[in-house]
Amino acid sequence: MTDDLQPPHADENFLIAERRAKLRALRGQGIAFPNDFRRAHYAGDLQAEFADADRWTGEALEAEGRRVAVAGRVLLKRVMGKASFVQIQDESGRVQLFLQSNALGDTYEAFKGWDVGDIVGAEGTLTRTRTGELSVKAEALRLLTKALRPLPDKFHGLSDVEQRYRQRYVDLIVSPEAREVFVKRSKIIRAMREWLDTRRFLEVETPMMHYIPGGATAKPFVTHHNALDLQLYLRVAPELYLKRLVVGGLERVYEINRNFRNEGVSTRHNPEFTMLELYEAYATYTEIMDLTEGVIRDVAAQVLGSTAVEWDGQAIDLGPAFRRWSMIDAVLEHNPEIARDDLRDLDRMRAHCARLKIGVKPSYGWGKLLLEVFEKTVEHTLVQPTFITDHPVEVSPLARASDRDPELTDRFELFIGGKELANGFSELNDPEDQAARFQAQVDAKEGGDDEAMHFDADYIRALEVGLPPTGGLGIGIDRLVMLLTDSASIRDVLLFPYMRPEAHGA
Repeated sequence: MTDDLQPPHADENFLIAERRAKLRALRGQGIAFPNDFRRAHYAGDLQAEFADADRWTGEALEAEGRRVAVAGRVLLKRVMGKASFVQIQDESGRVQLFLQSNALGDTYEAFKGWDVGDIVGAEGTLTRTRTGELSVKAEALRLLTKALRPLPDKFHGLSDVEQRYRQRYVDLIVSPEAREVFVKRSKIIRAMREWLDTRRFLEVETPMMHYIPGGATAKPFVTHHNALDLQLYLRVAPELYLKRLVVGGLERVYEINRNFRNEGVSTRHNPEFTMLELYEAYATYTEIMDLTEGVIRDVAAQVLGSTAVEWDGQAIDLGPAFRRWSMIDAVLEHNPEIARDDLRDLDRMRAHCARLKIGVKPSYGWGKLLLEVFEKTVEHTLVQPTFITDHPVEVSPLARASDRDPELTDRFELFIGGKELANGFSELNDPEDQAARFQAQVDAKEGGDDEAMHFDADYIRALEVGLPPTGGLGIGIDRLVMLLTDSASIRDVLLFPYMRPEAHGA
């Protein structure tokens, strides 16, 4: 698929030229783009209020004499001599206009030259046609916006997926399914906020430009502050700032905002994405797992009315308790060729990676090799909600080491539908241990790992002031929306996903 939009078809060029001529005529009459029409009613509200067709017959509606003022985009137009029907769409839904020559006079004749895609306003009374369609019998009609470009054919919409993403404004007009995804996205985020607010969490805002990128192992975007002549980074995560707030006594904080990672684009990844990140003082990672399970289950029930969902053809039930499974046990179960004694032996693990055709670097320790095997052989199988726990220290630079095994951490990742949705852990609050892990990340960066973390001396200073025992969580909002709307690609749940720029004139 090319990144360039195809040039307009000759017929489309003709239609645009024809519409521009109509706009010139409107300008000549001094009536182009008026802004004095005031809408008082929404299509969806009227459809809901008068949904009972047996009660609200045409006669009953006309006897009621309900006057309304509606506005929206013309999606369908049927001209039949001295009477016509128009279907308009606003943000709430669609409603039909019933237009009559004897009621509208000269405006009716002008209407015949208007086009599908134009935006109109109408005032009149409600009625119901013989086919049972709720309609506004218009007594006044205004052309509010002249559309110069035609909408796609109503039966096919935007059939080119790339055009749907590039021209989201058109996709939203012609695809009710696309609109519903983004309505649900808004409801999901609002429900998460309400869930946290009722549990004494405080929503905060932290910087999106950082002096030192931190909070996740990821390659950052680099920018420059001209006035200070200072290199800055778009944040890869808000984690270190949020934990500074916990040091300061804000014991339950969360932020829902954008992160930026300079990585590839795929059905699961976009360079900028939305995260919920939260921290709770005096909570352990097991309690954060309980919180994660609760918020996802309750939000699904509130927004969808059910905890049973389907994602990518797979039935998923968010109702039962989520499985909790250590990474080591999961790898051993899916890889019977690997013995438990092999896991911390570098030579044997490298041999297993070679057998599995997993590329590794000489700097990888046993923990990183274990993670690579997990991602290759286990992750995609985790369809039902599963917490994978006990990640190695090597791949968890901000998580507290386990009291049971100092080479593992009190950390979890949540997988649903074979995809990671959340990551959380008991936070490392030992400043000396954290400084040593930062230094190990610096060494890895100097060894060629461009996703390794920097050393953040101020964060170490904050830990030296004292971070209480704390549990933290990050939930990928985009992936959660994908799950709850059965969307196959992250682009389907982002209003404006990243796309290569169009090559105009190529």
